[in-house]
Amino acid sequence: MSQPGPSTSIARGLLFLFFSAVVVGFYQLGGTELFSLQGIEQQHRLWQSWQQQYALSFLIGFFILYLLITAFSLPAASLMTLIAGSLFGFWQGLLLVSFASSLGATLAFLMARFILGEKLKQRFSQQLPRFHQGFKEEGAFYLFALRLVPLFPFFMVNLLMGLLPIKTWTFYWVSQLGMLAGTCVYVYAGTELGKIRQLSDISSPGLIAAFVLLGLFPLISKKLMHYFRAKMEQAHD
Repeated sequence: MSQPGPSTSIARGLLFLFFSAVVVGFYQLGGTELFSLQGIEQQHRLWQSWQQQYALSFLIGFFILYLLITAFSLPAASLMTLIAGSLFGFWQGLLLVSFASSLGATLAFLMARFILGEKLKQRFSQQLPRFHQGFKEEGAFYLFALRLVPLFPFFMVNLLMGLLPIKTWTFYWVSQLGMLAGTCVYVYAGTELGKIRQLSDISSPGLIAAFVLLGLFPLISKKLMHYFRAKMEQAHD
């Protein structure tokens, strides 16, 4: 394999600096406070007013923001999924989050593959062999399993998968399919949280169902995983 030329190395170096600047800037400028539960609660009415005044522009802006949060592995995706449900409703929120999260994950995957490779190998030297082994044994199904049953944080999956010999298209569609169930649960929970207007709403059947789904989702995911794995083994026999 040929070594990258000087211009390629410089480009990668500049992109790495840009990636680092975005991540550091997020923390330095108070991103964790803005995208905390308290911060979002303060911004929620403002976002609703923007949505009412500039519906299409707000939807596109929210999509791009979610995509960038995922692409740069910033700690706000789960909260943004709940917000999507509360602002856009279930179906529109599901479509928005499903595609934004999958495309953002793919951008993170590509940055890991072409820009952050060596840094990630050092940073995740203990986890990477497990990813290599799992992918060697199960191929793309290993990625599907990690999406359905989150043994590792999703940002870590996005980055470390970029260091494995998996095609970009395969990573994208397997990620979108594997994350769909979890996205459905979180968006639905967001729709119910968005209905809270007074204290009595906390005991509404819909909100109770949302919390039950959030609590049971890890167990349901494991059951689904066992089911899919059994079907695959039957197909191979």
